Amino acid sequence: MGSLELLRGTVDVLILKTLSWGPLHGYGISRAIRNATENALTVEEGAMYPALRRLENKGLVESSWGRTSTGREAKFYRLTRTGSAALEKEVRSWTKYVAAMAGVIEAEGPKK
Repeated sequence: MGSLELLRGTVDVLILKTLSWGPLHGYGISRAIRNATENALTVEEGAMYPALRRLENKGLVESSWGRTSTGREAKFYRLTRTGSAALEKEVRSWTKYVAAMAGVIEAEGPKK
C-alpha cells in the first residue's frame, strides 16, 4: 500500500493513540504509527514535534528524559489522564466519521 496523505487534525489522535500503548520518544511514536499502518501513514519530524509540544501545552501528554534501548538520551512522552479522556472522545468521533464515509463510499446510489 502506498503512503497516504494525513488529513488535517489526524496527527494528534494518532500520537495520543500510540502513547496509549505506553511511553515513547518521538522516533518511537513515528515508527509505531508506520508499523501499525503497514507504512501507509508517516508522521514526519516537521509535524511530530510541533504536535507533541501542542499536546504537552494542553496537558494531554507529559515528557521526561530517559535512555533509548541503544543508550541514547531522548525525551519520552506519556499520556496523561486528561489525554486518555481526550483520546476516548476523539476515537468515538473518528469511528462515527469512518462509518459515515463508508456509508457513502459503499452506497449503490441514493436511497429512495
